Amino acid sequence: MLEAIQTPADLDGLSCEQLDDLAAEMRQAICDQVSKTGGHLAPNLGVVELSIALHRVFDFGHDRLLFDVGHQCYPHKLLTGRYGKLGKLRSRGGMAGFPEPTESDYDLFAVGHAGTAVSTAVGMARGDDLLAGGVGRSDRRTVALVGDASIVNGVALEGLNNAGTLKRQFLVILNDNGMSIAKPQGGMATYFDRIRVSSTFSEIKRAGKKMLDKLPGGSVVEEIYHRGSDMLRTAIASDHLFEHFGFLCIGPIDGHDLPTLIDMLEEVRDIDRPVLLHVKTVKGKGFEFSADDPTKFHSPKPFVVNGCRAELKSSGRSFTSAFADALTDQMKLDDKIVAITAAMPDGTGLSRVARDFPDRVLDTGICESHAMDMAAGMAKAGAKPFFAVYSTFAQRALDQVFQEVSLQNLPVRICMDRAGFVGGDGAVHHGFMDVSMFSALPNLVQLAAIDEPNLRAALGFMARHDASASAIRYPRDNVAELPVQDDPPPFQLGKANLIRAARSTKPDLAILGYGVLAYSALEVAQRLDAEGIDVAVYDARFAKPVDGELIERLIAAGTPILTLEDHATTGGFGHAVLAEAHARSLPTHCVQILGMPQRWIAQDSRPNQLAEVGLDVDAITSAARNYLADCAPCNGRSHVLMDETVPVGKG
Repeated sequence: MLEAIQTPADLDGLSCEQLDDLAAEMRQAICDQVSKTGGHLAPNLGVVELSIALHRVFDFGHDRLLFDVGHQCYPHKLLTGRYGKLGKLRSRGGMAGFPEPTESDYDLFAVGHAGTAVSTAVGMARGDDLLAGGVGRSDRRTVALVGDASIVNGVALEGLNNAGTLKRQFLVILNDNGMSIAKPQGGMATYFDRIRVSSTFSEIKRAGKKMLDKLPGGSVVEEIYHRGSDMLRTAIASDHLFEHFGFLCIGPIDGHDLPTLIDMLEEVRDIDRPVLLHVKTVKGKGFEFSADDPTKFHSPKPFVVNGCRAELKSSGRSFTSAFADALTDQMKLDDKIVAITAAMPDGTGLSRVARDFPDRVLDTGICESHAMDMAAGMAKAGAKPFFAVYSTFAQRALDQVFQEVSLQNLPVRICMDRAGFVGGDGAVHHGFMDVSMFSALPNLVQLAAIDEPNLRAALGFMARHDASASAIRYPRDNVAELPVQDDPPPFQLGKANLIRAARSTKPDLAILGYGVLAYSALEVAQRLDAEGIDVAVYDARFAKPVDGELIERLIAAGTPILTLEDHATTGGFGHAVLAEAHARSLPTHCVQILGMPQRWIAQDSRPNQLAEVGLDVDAITSAARNYLADCAPCNGRSHVLMDETVPVGKG
């Protein structure tokens, strides 16, 4: 049946029994594919019926559908003609794991972060009205689908506050599965727990009529109450939190009961005021293993299903696991250290740390800005906060790093997982700007770790560094099985570490690798050495401050420098090297930068993404050869490789 669904219009002729069969088929297709490629499983299994009902009732070829936490979009994609792309999920040319406008007109925004749907939906509603000639004149309906507890995000609440002023149709669907990415945190989670337990239809019906005159826009609700069906009158929630934002609040209703969902969506589809439909779903529904452990199967690696159980395939030791163990050891040494996460205890490794220190691991929910400010407050009080966050999510707290951390010169430690290319999650999650983003902040120290021993050494440095804030980056990748140094020297502020000495005192080339690409540099050096090219390789360790003495020594000796980083070239480590050379009045014509280009890189494996932009070993080796041939003192300019299509040394 699923193969026959080319557009949502194909749902129109199906009975409720057939729609139930379709839902089961969609669940099986999603589970089968995620078991092979990895991806977001539990959140998508929970919205299958809701997605079917939405596309049955609305015409999203004309109406507007905005996703919050875009990882709940797989069923929507299967209903909008993309079943054929599922077999290459999260791979180049296949189905992206998040809404992607270049993939389909049914996807309005590429979204991977939380809290954005309500605000962008308000903007589209206002824009449609403006272009239609006035408030409420557009015939395009607007729906925002919010899930995985992202409703607590500050931007989501700002959007709701403004949405309540709309004088037109506007529907927010609160997909309440009792979960965030992990167990939800905070007062809002407690409130929804109470609502789910206590607010039956009969209780709402008894209280609803009595409270109508107290609601914002009460006269409009009174009219809706009288003209609506028994279902709508019964489901109006007169004591719901979001009524105070100006919404007519309905539910909670069962998000897996297709007839009820379809009937209710038809009831509220054309109400000409903001409506919040509270839908209760089960994250991971359809498979016992995912419903019982929705955190583990939120975004699993490939796995094997054995009956009612599923086992994740082993893929080596990750930087995330290495970070968790290293931080645990630091916390054993220093009882002032506290670890913080924003709804990502599993993704950042802190769930492992919490086993030993349950009272010193804090999860704030999906609110990076609050988490950063809380870390600042704890640092001000004398604690040593380590905020574990994905690089792509750290940018959501940039203002807090500036205002409450750096400006106050507080020693908050920011630990950024998923730095650089992230593979299947694609452009919405690449960590490509953390160096440039934080480099302008006075005193903030920036580090990168190339392997597990260096990650341990770096965290030790950060634990001791109380003079300012510090930020470390490491990738979504496995640590090296055989580290280049089992016991690397301790980190010293602004000092690089030589990991491959040249044969002579004046090498033909010095490669400065910032982060894991230092290992690629070692392979490059071996290849060039076989060609008679003498290469020294340094683990740069710091992007701020960079090792100015090393840079001056290399340039003074006439040694060409090649910088490598899994980060944008603009404002990245390479630019920091150029800036340091300029500050020391040194020539920079034989400094070349290799990094991520100024264009969006789609979903694929991390090795494929590195190869695409010329950051794999083959491409770096070729670039180094060409660079050495082209690097002449009379050239008088820097060589910055912004894109692999630009000849090396020519721009």
